[in-house]
Parts: sequence; structure tokens; C-alpha cells
Amino acid sequence: MNAHGTQLSLFETRSSTDLFAVRVSPRARRLTARVHVGGRVEIVVPVGVSPKTVRDFVNRFTPWIDRKVAAMQCVSVPEAAVPVAVEFAFSGERFDVDWIVATRRNLSFQGDRLVVQAPDDGVARLLLQGWLKRAAAERLAPNLLRLADELKYSVARVAIRCQRTRWGSCSTRGTVSLNCSLVFLRPEVVRYLFMHELAHTKHMNHSANFWRLVERLEPDYRSLDRELLAGWRTVPAWVFKS
Repeated sequence: MNAHGTQLSLFETRSSTDLFAVRVSPRARRLTARVHVGGRVEIVVPVGVSPKTVRDFVNRFTPWIDRKVAAMQCVSVPEAAVPVAVEFAFSGERFDVDWIVATRRNLSFQGDRLVVQAPDDGVARLLLQGWLKRAAAERLAPNLLRLADELKYSVARVAIRCQRTRWGSCSTRGTVSLNCSLVFLRPEVVRYLFMHELAHTKHMNHSANFWRLVERLEPDYRSLDRELLAGWRTVPAWVFKS
């Protein structure tokens, strides 16, 4: 048990992963499965749930977990510790990156190049990750708000996050959270994600009514949803590397 009242353990499973982590959370109201970038499986469990119930849950959802694990596996492509360039498929932009080894920590533009000054590759990636969130906010938030205005949907606030398990979410207070890594996806796929989250402002679930609304907003949502699910493979490794 840790300071937050959660407990971690490992169980064998018949899923495509050999082990899955179980996190007992006092805030959880039901069993949920989370698959992180790279394919790590975590089962979030309410207090008092038995190991047998957890195993039954995993066995029941093994097909879904297997599909999700396959989608979340990153393509194994050798990458430099610090990228030499960053490309945003969403906006069609490319930024060449120069990393200068220096005691000073700074990130700036010199002409059309992104210049990173850092003592080691870990700090360089940290600076790039901070820049990515700011760059994503500048490109994603205005487009979402513009689309919401066109469709006459109400969005209270847009938050940009760097999450490992979801592309976006919508709170009951009208805050839409977007993953900064969306900038690495095609604009058509990002637009579908926008539609998906806007639909949640009307239906805070994945009920039949929710999917009917999504289909009305985006008739081709099925193929776009599949591409979104596989989109983790397009995210460069440095985005999540500490």
C-alpha cells in the first residue's frame, strides 16, 4: 500500500501480455482496464475486490485487451536520444532540431531551426516535451473551439496533456482534455477525435445514443476510430521518455 492508498501487484493472464499490474484505488467505483503506450496493462480495482473477480474480469475482456495491446505497441525504429527533427502531420510542419551540449537550459528558434541547449539528452527531451505541449495548445485548442462554435456545442475550457493511455476526454464541467501527441496524427483523424469529445458534452458515456450522435457528426467514424487507436505507433519515443 502506498501513500495514496493504492496497491500494486502482478497476476498471470491469458492475454497477449504475460503479466498485468493491478492497482487498488479507494477512488475506483468499478473495475477498469488501462493499456499504456508500449502495451503495459493495468487493471484498476476498487477496494475489497477479490483476486478471482479480477481474473474473471480480465478473462472476459481478454479480446479487447489483446487488440488494445497490439494497437499500443510502438514501432521499434531506432531513434536518436534527441530527435534531429520533429514533424507534425496535423499541420504539415517540420522543425529541424539542433541540440547543443551546454550547462545552460534553453529552447529557442533560430531562423527555422529549433535550438535546444541542455547538459544531457534527458534535459533536452524535457525541454522538447514542454515545447510540444505549448505547440500542441497553439494548434489544437483553436481548431477544437472553432469546430465547437460551428456545431453550436459548448466547451468551457480546453486542456492540453501528455497522456499515455487516452487521446482525449471530456469532463462533466465541459473541459475537453486533448493529448499533445495528436499533432502527430492526420488532421482528419484529429477532427474525428474532436467530434468524439464534443459528442461527450451531450452524452457522458459510450451508449448507443452517443455513437448515433458521433455517426451523425462523422459518418466515417468507424475507420477513423481504428486509425486513432493505432495512432500511438506514429508518436516518437522521445515524447514519453524521461
